[in-house]
Amino acid sequence: MRIIISPSFYPPFNIASEEYLIKNFTDNIFLMYINDPTIIIGKHQNTLSEINYQYVKDTNINVVRRLSGGGAVFHDRGNLNFSFITNCDSKNKIDFRRYTEPIISALQSLDINAKFEGRNDLTIDGKKFSGNASHIYKSRICHHGTILYDTDMTQLSKSLKPDEDKFVDKSVKSVRSRVTNVINCMPEKLSIEKFQQIIVDHIMRLFPDSFIYNLTDEDMQNINSLVKDKYDTWKWNYGESPKYNFRKTLKTSAGKIELLLNVSNGIIEDIHFFGDFFSTKPVEEFADTIVGSRHTAEDIAKKIELTEINSYFVGFNKDEIMSLFL
Repeated sequence: MRIIISPSFYPPFNIASEEYLIKNFTDNIFLMYINDPTIIIGKHQNTLSEINYQYVKDTNINVVRRLSGGGAVFHDRGNLNFSFITNCDSKNKIDFRRYTEPIISALQSLDINAKFEGRNDLTIDGKKFSGNASHIYKSRICHHGTILYDTDMTQLSKSLKPDEDKFVDKSVKSVRSRVTNVINCMPEKLSIEKFQQIIVDHIMRLFPDSFIYNLTDEDMQNINSLVKDKYDTWKWNYGESPKYNFRKTLKTSAGKIELLLNVSNGIIEDIHFFGDFFSTKPVEEFADTIVGSRHTAEDIAKKIELTEINSYFVGFNKDEIMSLFL
């Protein structure tokens, strides 16, 4: 078992590492990494319907899409992430219990009552501390999971708290669960680095052929190429979202505006405004300027900045119209 501890806290790098390792190595690998604050989006999810966009933007939280399915999860420096990248046969490709058992046994060795529950969760006394997902590439599997060790629960809650009434789509919705930090159950409050070492030592005992592997300069270069071309791009992290409809209503003393968007691959394809507002120019003119834009604050802000908003929405200002799109 090749054991790799990522040298980086940069989320796109660590998620790209998984793709690089599953596609370019043939032996079994155990990867561990810690990310700066980020939301990791499942492959099939609509990014904007999973995140509290304004909070994420204001607090500089990263957003990265992974290769596997499942729901959105929050990472920060108090969250430890693990990946088993192994060969698999055609009959037993996805086996959550198999790949989480080493983590469970490591915690149980610390007298922590960790269990596997539900479809893919690890719990302590009924509270979730780990979500898991898998990705298949040819005859290889990447099974990865989170370990909430000492995560900022307030930031976690605020980051993953969108107004779901705004979105109607076919993407997989994240299941909100009661969660807990492992550190709260530890007999001794260790740093996350020491806790990580406990996990690594346990893996090395379970797999006697294990050895520490440090990423080479060539590995780093190839991973960083994936970061640049894929995992650090808007197209992958937002544009790969499925088609969705976005709806939001704004009420002020000037009236009510209801916005409806049809979005595909992150691009606004159709837009309609409804309400009891007044205008001195056809609102369709303004709508036409937005069609074709990415559904991002940056793109829409540029269009609004160039628009005499009060002509289309009498009594409303640019910030209020901007808020409709988020």
